[in-house]
Amino acid sequence: MKEVQLTNGETIAYREREGGEKKILLIHGNMTSSKHWDLVLDNMAEEFKLYALDLRGFGNSSYNQLITSIKDFSDDVKLFVDEIGLKDFAIVGWSTGGAVAMQFAADYPVYCNKLILLASESTRGYPFDGKLNENDEPRRFSRYEDIKHDLIRTIPVQAAYDTNNVELLKLIWNAVIYTKNQPVPDIYDEYVQDMRTQRNLAEVHHSNNTFNISHHHNGLVEGNGLVNQINVPVLVLRGDRDFVITAEMTKELVEDLGAKAKFVELKDCGHSPLVDDLPQLLKEMTDFLHAEGYK
Repeated sequence: MKEVQLTNGETIAYREREGGEKKILLIHGNMTSSKHWDLVLDNMAEEFKLYALDLRGFGNSSYNQLITSIKDFSDDVKLFVDEIGLKDFAIVGWSTGGAVAMQFAADYPVYCNKLILLASESTRGYPFDGKLNENDEPRRFSRYEDIKHDLIRTIPVQAAYDTNNVELLKLIWNAVIYTKNQPVPDIYDEYVQDMRTQRNLAEVHHSNNTFNISHHHNGLVEGNGLVNQINVPVLVLRGDRDFVITAEMTKELVEDLGAKAKFVELKDCGHSPLVDDLPQLLKEMTDFLHAEGYK
């Protein structure tokens, strides 16, 4: 692990794998960090030079200032790549990392040359449904304060983090992510301990809930249309067994990106194709990066 100090006072930790001149930045999702890219870092072709960062509040990165939006993460990425002198690179964004990658590509178009959205949330965000009392019916929250006190997804996971409840965290992941294949036991245990480094669970939920770069109202906020500013080729990947990202979310993503996007369904994969079928994932990523248009 390496570290770099950002001009906004945050410290960003990252992993760097040596390779050729083709540079790729890997951006993780919620409940993970750069640790969860280990299989890609170990197995992707050596022609690619890989960087995987811990977003603010994850892994070994600092969390000095509260995250309130996906743009906060994206702006950190901008400061990070400036500090290490990274330019002309492709981005792979997984899940929430897909939203960060889209925001970055829209705000800072001269940096990124291709975009891979892996099991990514929609251009219209990821809605947060929760409840504040046991007898409530789940409803979409609009306020960060309500998300902090949600009894379905926030408080139970935060409690599992705080008490090192490995069994509960694995139960959650096996129910929605590792529904067929699981990491080998030692690696799985490392992943769970890595999850516990997250210090911004409610803030990430709120940021996903209010993210919307489309031209549509997402049920909570109006879109800002920034999707039009993404001007690079985009590969959209979703596993056919993904229980986290629905087919409708991916349909929105492809529709909003338009002709710049290519969609590929990953066969017999859930929300973590890295574990379900790494060879299939790496083939699709590599084919896209080799295709015309890669700088």
